[in-house]
Amino acid sequence: MKRLFKAAYLILACCIIASTASLAQQKAPYSLKNKTVKVYVTEKGTDNRLASAGSFNFESKPQPVETEVAVFVDPANTFQNFMGIGGALTDASAETFYKLPKDKQQEILKAYYSKTDGIGYTFGRTNIQSCDFSSDSYSYVKDGDKTLSTFDISHDKKYRIPFIKEVIAAAGGKLTLFVSPWSPPGWMKTNNDVLHGGKLKREFDQSWANFYVKFIKTYEKAGIPIWGLSVQNEPMATQTWESCLYTAEDERDFVKNFLGPTLQKSGLASKKLIVWDHNRDLLYQRASTILEDPQAAKYVWGIGYHWYETWTGAGMNFESERLVHQAFPDKNLVFTEGCAEQFNAAKLDDWSLGEKYGYSIINDLNAGTVAWTDWNVLLDEKGGPNHVGNFCFAPVHADTQTGKITYTNSYYYIGHFSKFIKPGAKRIASSASRDKLLTTAYLNPDGKIAVVVMNKSDDKIDYMLWIKGKAAKVSSNPHSIATLVVE
Repeated sequence: MKRLFKAAYLILACCIIASTASLAQQKAPYSLKNKTVKVYVTEKGTDNRLASAGSFNFESKPQPVETEVAVFVDPANTFQNFMGIGGALTDASAETFYKLPKDKQQEILKAYYSKTDGIGYTFGRTNIQSCDFSSDSYSYVKDGDKTLSTFDISHDKKYRIPFIKEVIAAAGGKLTLFVSPWSPPGWMKTNNDVLHGGKLKREFDQSWANFYVKFIKTYEKAGIPIWGLSVQNEPMATQTWESCLYTAEDERDFVKNFLGPTLQKSGLASKKLIVWDHNRDLLYQRASTILEDPQAAKYVWGIGYHWYETWTGAGMNFESERLVHQAFPDKNLVFTEGCAEQFNAAKLDDWSLGEKYGYSIINDLNAGTVAWTDWNVLLDEKGGPNHVGNFCFAPVHADTQTGKITYTNSYYYIGHFSKFIKPGAKRIASSASRDKLLTTAYLNPDGKIAVVVMNKSDDKIDYMLWIKGKAAKVSSNPHSIATLVVE
């Protein structure tokens, strides 16, 4: 009997010790003691661009009333981790960059990638072979070379590889970069054309899987680390530029039988594989078809998506993102591309450019997205170069004739997220009591909270930032975006 009591005592003691240790490891509740709110704003009709709007103190506010406007933030309720924000380092961006004087090149690098003097981009994308934002169509292999013995990236060594290296250096020596193909070589496709859609011929499944490996290893040998890859850019779009079609079943089977195993056998299993890489409207159908197959899903890190579903009248379907995140919580959502189409130099100062970015980013992050990637980081005075005339807007445009740099308001809108929300931050609960205010919030690794509040309305809105019984009074001007940093 004594032995039983002794054993029971030891078990109880161990439980108490373990429970005490567990409680000790738990973080203390978030405290606002000695903290203030610093506000940074970008506002229509003013010169304010990521400008300081002052510092505000918290006061006791146990219970707001319904007539008061508030943004409620709760650091105790956390969601997904944040990886970063960035843009695509295309041939077009690189070519435009090297047509500029050295001082303008350095200005652009600092504006995008400096953590102190810029907006702190940490994420990026680049193309495998040519895309529409290349000056011409090109391939890394000669026609009919199934073994890829002629694989050569000399084309990229003129502009794109040096540009990416400069970007990495400007970002402090590290950039999370993923790569995407727009099309296999034309001879691998059913239409024998690198343009105009077509599908990958089944006899080239393995050669094309090997192609990704060749590209990643060759780029890394050239000094450019690759974090991940997507299977195919816009696999449901027949374009006048480089494109290739995959049904959900096609992509699932290619990942399961060829690309996934080939990455593993080639020592590239750590590379993050992203499927879909197209619009939100078909996001759930695509994700479910691929991820409900365990043999395909085991190779997939995440699901990429774009915002161009507005072309079909679908609108920005954020519910598709939420549903995918809920159904497949072990996979990651990544915004892989978006831009304002149909470039018009007269609209470079159009406020709607930035508001579309703010509206998308807030809703995408709140739906579970872990990283957000803009399209071209830089384009010229025509919205190119682009070999099929598909000219678009970028956050930054450069006049290659005069050297003038134009920062559209989308650059500043993106900066309200990328400058203040750091990689490794965790999204926390944030809710506005009025639908005219959009908000998202993050707890950064250094303990600072970044709350983004966007006002698309024509009204000035006075509100309070409310956190755990304390509030700071702030104003939101019409058509503005603000980042509130609690520190």
